[in-house]
Amino acid sequence: MPIDLSLLDDPSRVAVVISEMQRGIVGDLARPPMVAMRDALVEHGTIGALARLVAGARAADVAVVHATLQYRRDRLGLTVNTPLMAVMTADPEYLVAGTPDAEVIPELAPEPRDLVAARYHGLSAFTGTELDAFLRAMGVETLVLGGVSLNEAVIGTAIEAANLGYRVVIPSDAVMGLPYDYGQDVLQYAMRLLGPVVPVETILAIWARKPCATSDRSDNVSMNSPAQSA
Repeated sequence: MPIDLSLLDDPSRVAVVISEMQRGIVGDLARPPMVAMRDALVEHGTIGALARLVAGARAADVAVVHATLQYRRDRLGLTVNTPLMAVMTADPEYLVAGTPDAEVIPELAPEPRDLVAARYHGLSAFTGTELDAFLRAMGVETLVLGGVSLNEAVIGTAIEAANLGYRVVIPSDAVMGLPYDYGQDVLQYAMRLLGPVVPVETILAIWARKPCATSDRSDNVSMNSPAQSA
């Protein structure tokens, strides 16, 4: 069956959601066990693909959302209920909100019109954030999901998105899971059941031939700011 990518035709109805591409997870401040993920991203050119995806989205007036993970220093409100969470929170100084660890890597650094959906607990982008409310307010219907990882956060976000009624597109060269072959199996046998899995260049080609929509999106929007909740 041919892949139907018409859901990307209207940029005003699409958002790119980039998962956990942060300095302390996949950047210069990555710590074990995330160093292996950082190395895999470099080896396979995933960061470059993500940078092209984000640049193309901005040029086409597609919303860009950075879904990040961070913690309070006192870990208030955090439940360590999975082996992964136990590893990620073992060091009380790791991924603390406002520290360099929690920053998005420079190659994908948020621009003023991007959104930042930071969460303090849970394993994927919608948990405990205002992401769904903001996307609905902007009229978004389709999510292009990139980043890390296919092991947890990306596949979790894709399933949550489908449960909430969004359509999902996965850029095959802008996501990563470990081991690498496992990540490719996730794309083949799981993600393809949730939505189209196509290269970044295929997505960019669609946006390049579409007129940019007029946007009313506000600058400097952070979904963690109390002002945005009013």
